Amino acid sequence: MKHLPRYMAMAAVLALPASLSAQSFNSGPLAGSTCTGNCGTIGANGNIGLSGNVGSTAHGWVSTASGVSAAANNVGFGLGGETNGSKLAYNFNVANNNTSLSFKFQYITSDGTSSFIEYGYAKLTDIVNSNSIILFHARTTPTGNIVPGFGLPAINATIVPSSTPVIANQTTWSPLGGSSGACFQGAAAGCGRTDWITAQYTVAAAGNYQLEFGVINWGDTAYDSGLAFDFALGQGGVPIVDDDPTKVPEPVSASLLLLGLTGLGATARRRRAVRGA
Repeated sequence: MKHLPRYMAMAAVLALPASLSAQSFNSGPLAGSTCTGNCGTIGANGNIGLSGNVGSTAHGWVSTASGVSAAANNVGFGLGGETNGSKLAYNFNVANNNTSLSFKFQYITSDGTSSFIEYGYAKLTDIVNSNSIILFHARTTPTGNIVPGFGLPAINATIVPSSTPVIANQTTWSPLGGSSGACFQGAAAGCGRTDWITAQYTVAAAGNYQLEFGVINWGDTAYDSGLAFDFALGQGGVPIVDDDPTKVPEPVSASLLLLGLTGLGATARRRRAVRGA
């Protein structure tokens, strides 16, 4: 058991680009999100750079530093060894069947031994029937891949890359508090980060959903870990990642389309009136 101290305007009438309608982390925490424990928003910091999404200048995070009791607050998967952690939840509505969602994640940990196997995760839950699917998880290990995390529920999303080892000893990141820059038992023990990983998932049925991002300490509360995540909210509050500037813009709603067509008709009538005067 460790006995070390804790380091604490419309571009066109008929189309609206997703990037113009999106709420992102650039302006701070997402409206309507709920934090349990320690969460926030940050730009490039220490070893954690920006996600690379077009226009992104910040991302969200959760950290075990100053976290809460995992069991008492329903943080994590309830495997039995969780001590403390943090989670952020965001509720939103998916209006159409077969809606594709995309997110980016990065996990960073100062505690990478085989005994203190902390983890981070993201899951999507259908609020009505409580069915959950796992979008992403990472788990500390001194050897092998840190993603997907061993001994955790299967990932249902497509993640790119599909697996990754830890980038050793890169733990400088202010959300880790006093653990920023630290590495329990040295670099070879498995501490470090993953770099940005993309998770993509198609929601088959329209409905009300909740996104949850969480991190867990295991066995003790020393040497912290965190999860960074980035996406934008497009029309209707649906999470999107607008990282392809060449893609076709999303169509506007029927009411906005009708408004645009009405505006075009009024303009044409005014032009005919001027010419006939």
